[in-house]
Amino acid sequence: MAIFQRGEIWWYEFPFSGRRIRESSKSTSKTLARTAERNRKRELEEGFNNVSDTRHERVRTVGDMAGEYLTAYKLRHPQSAVFADYAVSHVKRIVGSKMFVDCNEATITSYQNERLREGAAPKTVNEEVGFLLRIMDELGDILRVRLIKAKAAEAQGWQVYRQGIFRRKGSDVRGGEERPFAAHLSRHHARS
Repeated sequence: MAIFQRGEIWWYEFPFSGRRIRESSKSTSKTLARTAERNRKRELEEGFNNVSDTRHERVRTVGDMAGEYLTAYKLRHPQSAVFADYAVSHVKRIVGSKMFVDCNEATITSYQNERLREGAAPKTVNEEVGFLLRIMDELGDILRVRLIKAKAAEAQGWQVYRQGIFRRKGSDVRGGEERPFAAHLSRHHARS
């Protein structure tokens, strides 16, 4: 394992599975470079990236990914290519400049609100959000589940307090009842 400097940027290098991994830490801090090296080696050891580096995918913009998705979609579904073009053009216009790694539930919600303010029909907005989530692939699946959980919790009188933690609506921040979503969902289903 080695850390070295090229210009002002620190790089790290280490062998893994018969390959030499050499990457930039994208940092001028030697301490951050050491941490980045440890994290990257751990990622590889846990098998998340199967030795190939896919980190460049996470820093791409939604617009870039949308363009690639649309090209593939048109080949597979030529009969609905016109609507896909329409929907993806709105996705690119509103969240296209956002980096993939920065997308979360708030991104989806703000997209929905923006389109509804523009006067788009709710069904159209839902279709566009469907395209956005499919463009995001695995992250889109995760966001879809989180949004569904939050909506179900809200219908039962809960509100999102922190990521994955819900609180009864109207309860005091210091003394209110809190629980993970699964706990109150299982209680709800047990009563049914």
